Amino acid sequence: MASSAISTVGLGAKAKTPMWRIRKEVVTYASLIPYIAFSLFPLYIMFITSLKSKQEINNLGASPFWATGITLENYVYLAENTHFFDHWLLNTFIVTAVSTAISVAIGILAAYALARLRFRGVEAFGLAVFVTYLVPQALLFLPLINVINFIDDFIPIRDTYWSLILTYPTFLIPFVTWLLMGYFRTVPFEVEECAYIDGASRMRTLLTIVLPMALPGVACAVLFSFTLCWNEFLYTLVFIQDEIQKTLSVGVLTELVRGDIYFWGSLMAACLVGSLPVIVIYAFFMDYYVSGLTAGAIK
Repeated sequence: MASSAISTVGLGAKAKTPMWRIRKEVVTYASLIPYIAFSLFPLYIMFITSLKSKQEINNLGASPFWATGITLENYVYLAENTHFFDHWLLNTFIVTAVSTAISVAIGILAAYALARLRFRGVEAFGLAVFVTYLVPQALLFLPLINVINFIDDFIPIRDTYWSLILTYPTFLIPFVTWLLMGYFRTVPFEVEECAYIDGASRMRTLLTIVLPMALPGVACAVLFSFTLCWNEFLYTLVFIQDEIQKTLSVGVLTELVRGDIYFWGSLMAACLVGSLPVIVIYAFFMDYYVSGLTAGAIK
């Protein structure tokens, strides 16, 4: 019995040779190739189409998967004939950054209050936040038009991107609050009690103790809020008519699609450039976000 067990262990150890490990890694990474190809295929089509000339795009006999001639005329058209780089891209960055900062700051305070404080109606407030998050944006923009018109009587914000900065938090704050409520509950309350014993106020405890431990949840809220703002379409379409004040999502549609005429080369170039900031942000922060969640709040 002992000899057979030893021989079995020896065979298992012999089986795991360096060549066996190499074959395992090759099989593991090779199995990811179809998924990677499927995920990157839309980006590849956008990239290759943006480098084609109008004649090649309109040629039905040409292959859609590669370009016979490389040209930058579509990017030049965006720079010279539209406000893509000088206004739309800048407006989108401003609206997204300011709206995300405001929503995350207010959402942190609201989520911490609902997760830690005990007062009458706290469960009803939490349920109200969840219900507000479920309300479709297609219903919210109708009363928000009246709000913008009322504010415009005192401060001229109608037909400017400031109207978006004021309205985007209406759907971002409930989302951030509901997301962070569950994460704040995972932070051990004993750590906060130690800070209270040392004389720290509740706000100082939140800023110096709770937030560093809940940083992965805050990073998640920032990432998703940034994505929601960057891709938002309806509010910009309704609130802004001035071509210079538009953001990417609406400016690309209204200026590069005219009736039944589609400027496919410039459309693909605009979509590719517009998607790069989101890709870069997720590439830099997703690993930190995932590692923070798996490490747990105590770490």
